[in-house]
Amino acid sequence: MGADPDEELVRRIGAGDPAAVQAMVARKLPRLLALAARMLGDAAEAEDVAQETFVRIWRHASGWRHGQARFDTWIHRVALNLCYDRLRRRREWTTDELPEVADEAPLPDAMPGDEERRVNQALQRIAPRQREAIVLVYYQELSNIEAAGAMQVSVDALESLLARGRRSLQAMLTGDGDD
Repeated sequence: MGADPDEELVRRIGAGDPAAVQAMVARKLPRLLALAARMLGDAAEAEDVAQETFVRIWRHASGWRHGQARFDTWIHRVALNLCYDRLRRRREWTTDELPEVADEAPLPDAMPGDEERRVNQALQRIAPRQREAIVLVYYQELSNIEAAGAMQVSVDALESLLARGRRSLQAMLTGDGDD
């Protein structure tokens, strides 16, 4: 494992350096927001997850040990765990009233070919572990080894999740996945 580019910054955060915290937020916030938004499909929840991730970095920086995992891998795992906690709470939430169902039809003024919106909607419909693998590799641009480490799976298992996720997305985006 090569030198960890975040090691010095984490050491400074552990020592209570407020400038180091600001530098870490500037360095990691955009990626954590993107990760959480793609996993949750909700920008406000993504902001909450990113904030909680930084709180955990601040609390646990002094105990982080170089060599066990890259710091970036650790914070991705923290953010993913927080996303899964929120996804579990969504499933557990019950009420006597049914929520309003959003009309899936495109708005009259929607631009044709809004591929990003279609891909994001399809991402929300595939299995969570497949979505996690795709987000880490294609959107967070982690290597397969780094993504497998963040997901705590083997590289072979990650590649299997990626293949299944790509097939699921392709089927949804081409209309083959409609029920």
